[in-house]
Amino acid sequence: MAARTSTPEKRPGFFSQLRTLYTFTQKEYRWLPFVLAGIVLAGIGLGVLVGFLIPPVAVWSVILWGVTGLLAGILVGMITMTRLSTRAMYRKIDGMPGATGHVLSSSLGRNWQASETPIGVNPRTQEAVYRAIGRGGVVLIGEGSPTRLSRLINEERARVQRVAAGVPVTVFYVGHGDDEVEIKNLASAIKALPKKVDRTTQAAVIKRVSSVSQGLSSLPIPKGVDPTKMRAPRPR
Repeated sequence: MAARTSTPEKRPGFFSQLRTLYTFTQKEYRWLPFVLAGIVLAGIGLGVLVGFLIPPVAVWSVILWGVTGLLAGILVGMITMTRLSTRAMYRKIDGMPGATGHVLSSSLGRNWQASETPIGVNPRTQEAVYRAIGRGGVVLIGEGSPTRLSRLINEERARVQRVAAGVPVTVFYVGHGDDEVEIKNLASAIKALPKKVDRTTQAAVIKRVSSVSQGLSSLPIPKGVDPTKMRAPRPR
């Protein structure tokens, strides 16, 4: 029998993650290197300008302000690249089955409880319904045609209202129609809901709804987005 090792798996370092982030984003935005270079050069130039404007003007002062501008430019460049990587990720997963689950599981934060696994699936079309529970109540998200998902949505709404009477239930449909929410705006739309329940009630609702949720062991899960591949890697 082979001996077990207790050595933890080595995680990629900061620069490795940064390189992966850059490669991921640059594939979508070919002009990224020029923007980052411009930001860094602008930071250096601004720092040097400040060094000349603030007396007493001395070589060491100008150099220090130039270095400060360089560091500020690098910071702004990293922030810009991170935001662009998020936009690139949304563009890649838009319209893919499972995109909603990926957003719910990675973008809502600690104030919401959600899963990348749908609570209901149309076996024929692979369209799915997802759920999130937070201070804004219960949110049901349909990934597909509102007409074809109406039965699943209504069943889940009735189930929630039966065990959590008085808790608001909001329904969103992901798409590009007039009454639909684009995948890139889904997380912000959910987090913008007014807070209607306190944390104690939220915990109770999560427990009650989970206890009556439909089992998914036999349901076909939409295949499309692999969260481990589609998530834009971010430097730690």
